[in-house]
Amino acid sequence: MDDKMLMEDLLNNTKGICDLYLHGTIESGTANVNQAFSKALNDSLCMQDAIYKKMSEKGWYPAEQAPQQQIDKVKQKFAAQQ
Repeated sequence: MDDKMLMEDLLNNTKGICDLYLHGTIESGTANVNQAFSKALNDSLCMQDAIYKKMSEKGWYPAEQAPQQQIDKVKQKFAAQQ
């Protein structure tokens, strides 16, 4: 397994963990449990962000800039729905 595949695996696993912690936070029945899940979620989101940034620096997670016209079109669509 090369470094890129390892990082992709780490990123995917971290995203899955974030999803689990999000649901734990939403569904928690007490303040203590909510706080524990919320902290774990925040820590995991920070980890996910760090992994993404490292992958992006290496060119392993390319992202395209959306054209301004497309952004404006989406804004208008959602503004009209309000």
